Amino acid sequence: MSAVTVDQTAGAAPHDGPARRAVRRLMKRRAAVFGLVVVVAMVLMALFAPWLAPFDPLATSFATVRKAPSASHWFGTDEVGRDLLSRVIWGGRASLAAGVISVSIAVGVGVPLGMVAGYVGGAVDAVLSRITDAMLAIPFLILAIALAAFLGPSLSNAMIAIGITATPIFVRLARGQVLTVRAEEYIEAARAVGNPPPRILLRHILPNILPPVIVQATLAIAAAIIAEASLSFLGLGQQPPAPSWGSMLNTAQRFLTQAPWMAIYPGLAIFVTVLAFNLLGDGLRDALDPRST
Repeated sequence: MSAVTVDQTAGAAPHDGPARRAVRRLMKRRAAVFGLVVVVAMVLMALFAPWLAPFDPLATSFATVRKAPSASHWFGTDEVGRDLLSRVIWGGRASLAAGVISVSIAVGVGVPLGMVAGYVGGAVDAVLSRITDAMLAIPFLILAIALAAFLGPSLSNAMIAIGITATPIFVRLARGQVLTVRAEEYIEAARAVGNPPPRILLRHILPNILPPVIVQATLAIAAAIIAEASLSFLGLGQQPPAPSWGSMLNTAQRFLTQAPWMAIYPGLAIFVTVLAFNLLGDGLRDALDPRST
């Protein structure tokens, strides 16, 4: 009877693949789950901003200038009577779009260049590595500000500037991962049977370097959100009157004593969103590590 029970239990056990194990490890980390929930909530808030915002974020009302938080305006109003809650919700669109799009640019450019540098080696690797080192020698935010100022003040140019600035990080990461993976026996076997280099890179190397790229991309989104807020604060990102957390902080600095809520809520939105992406990135790093239990 016991043998039959054991056999039935073993037969009923589902196949536990790598993806399922990674999800299970992620769900065990409460901080990562909290970060995931907050990130999903922020994304939904940005997507459904037209329906969630109680007021038009651009509508002014001089009868409600710098009103404190109340039942009608939960986050208060700004210097021209605009509802802060609506502007924080709509500002999330600019910040999240800047984070996702700029990191997508960095991944789309940096990962292929890093893979080519790591696999081909030689002069190609030397040139790309020196360019990467030169860009990494400049502080991230300083380079982003310089590029944004050169391209001109707008949200799209800020995204491009942040994406270019973040590209060397992914070039170095992809190159290092390829240098490790290309020495594996299955890569040697793929070369031995006549697979061309593009096929080896796409079919055999890329899937094995994706986990650290995903983790770095998640953490880079947090840094990109801070960079976009900084550029908007300096007037190089989202242009008024369109809402952005950074530009809202720039306006609020003149009213810190009279209306502190103008700075508290956009600052809190940046803090919570960046913290959530960092917590999620740390959780993904542990969940995607095959040595993790």
